[in-house]
Amino acid sequence: MSLPRLLAVPDDLVRRFLADSLLVLLVVAAVLGLRAPGASAIAYGEDASDGAYGFSVLLTATGLPTAGGGTRDSWCSGALIAPRWVITAGHCFRDISGQRVSRTVARRTTATVGRTDLRTREGQEVDVVAVYQADKTDVALARLATEVTGVTPLRVGTTPPAVGEILRLTGYGLATDGGPTVAATRLQTGRFTVVAIGDTLMEASGRAPRQETSPCSHDSGGPYFRERVGGAPELVAVVSTGPPCPHRGPDFSARTDTLQSWIAGTMVEPPDEDRSGTNAWLLAGLPVFALILFLVIRRRGNHRQKVTAAV
Repeated sequence: MSLPRLLAVPDDLVRRFLADSLLVLLVVAAVLGLRAPGASAIAYGEDASDGAYGFSVLLTATGLPTAGGGTRDSWCSGALIAPRWVITAGHCFRDISGQRVSRTVARRTTATVGRTDLRTREGQEVDVVAVYQADKTDVALARLATEVTGVTPLRVGTTPPAVGEILRLTGYGLATDGGPTVAATRLQTGRFTVVAIGDTLMEASGRAPRQETSPCSHDSGGPYFRERVGGAPELVAVVSTGPPCPHRGPDFSARTDTLQSWIAGTMVEPPDEDRSGTNAWLLAGLPVFALILFLVIRRRGNHRQKVTAAV
């Protein structure tokens, strides 16, 4: 006995249900579809020395859907703060409406760690498998598929930044030294002076190599950190937004000292784990379910044709 007859479901109802299932599939795909993040390397920065700032991360998003139905690639910067965790800007993961989302936004997102020179294969590449957004500031945590080994993570500082404090920034964004901005082939770095502090934001202006040293496109999520004599570096903030580069004056970054409890809690017990699994089930399960219904209806139609011919 066929499934529709066993369930006593009328043919027209089954066909409508099949059509509705396919429509739901399209809607779910659109809702879960992702677009490229807005991003903000360092103009008038300098090349990082080989092996320096190994915790710096290049986040590459491959296959970002575009409005015209195609795809494109993009990237952000970040920092390794634990063997399986990267901190970056929240807006590096946005949905089609521009809202920050707690999931990856491309067909594949990878974290490249410990690669000073992007023309080499040094360091490690690991897939990003989950994303978690901070509630009230432009910060996200990206969980990696496997642990990064041989790299000392950047410690998240607990001391707030102070006006006049000098911090270092690293990033993989666009770079310029007076000419047009181009994609950097090496990790870029520069030093900045803190000029203002808010509840969630910090403003910092270029100091060295020049006063015009400033974050550029795709430096979003890059870490501002304090360098301590005889001590390990400490994360203070991540690049969020600012004027077009290069420029004098401040850029805005999201403080991380105020997020230490959230960061620690998320890494110990990530929230919404079931929701990401549900999204995956919807995408994988709906096409299969719709196909089963289609095959059942087709088989029933063929059976009716045979009965009619026999009569």
